[in-house]
Amino acid sequence: MNIRMLAKENPDNRILIANYGGIPPLVQLLSCQDSRIQEHTVTALLNLSIDETNKRLVAREGAIPAIIEILQNGTDEARENSAAALFSLSILDENKVLIGGLNGIRPLVYLLQNGTVRGKKDAATALFNLSLNQTNKSRAIKAGIIPALLCLLEENNLGMVDEALSILLLLASHPGGRNEIGRLSFIKTLVRIIRNGTPKNKECATSVLLELGLNNSSIILAALQYGVYEHLAELTKNGTNRAQRKANSLLHHMSKYEHIP
Repeated sequence: MNIRMLAKENPDNRILIANYGGIPPLVQLLSCQDSRIQEHTVTALLNLSIDETNKRLVAREGAIPAIIEILQNGTDEARENSAAALFSLSILDENKVLIGGLNGIRPLVYLLQNGTVRGKKDAATALFNLSLNQTNKSRAIKAGIIPALLCLLEENNLGMVDEALSILLLLASHPGGRNEIGRLSFIKTLVRIIRNGTPKNKECATSVLLELGLNNSSIILAALQYGVYEHLAELTKNGTNRAQRKANSLLHHMSKYEHIP
């Protein structure tokens, strides 16, 4: 508990704890059967891993398989903090590969579907980072991430539309993701968000629609049938800077297909 608190907000403490050999015994404690000790330990490692050098040390000591185990079987708090720890560790490319290879993505998708609000948010941040790796995109798609993300788009009370769309934008560049995301029901949802969402929602939804429609005229036609044109035209005038760029690109792309009414 003391190490958890010492490492929480003080960057110097994170370095000192690591330099004095604090990480290996913490990694060993991850296997303790006491759920409270597991919670404190995984949270201490999360706090320590904020330091860039410590990310490598934590992974090198073999913490990742044990963190994934807690993510699968721990208490709610331990699972949430395990997801956050995996996000922190996966900032390093080599750890993205390691977490994906050790089957860390499937329990994150499960938490995204079934966790508390905080658990869903922690899982989403971890999955976004892991999905920057091309192989992990395939793993996430196979683990059922896309239906889970589509559910988040419908749950407005969670306030996770931007997070869901950001991950979907990454997955839309993958052939498997593109096929699954490009269903008509999802296109209708995207158009609804472009019409009624927050400025950031609209920006993200337009980006996803552009990515999906670049090589698929049927998606463009479906979006037009759902009435997207007038909302894109509005975005070119009143959207965020990025939304204006994406909306202009999408309208230009539509004009090449001669689908603009």
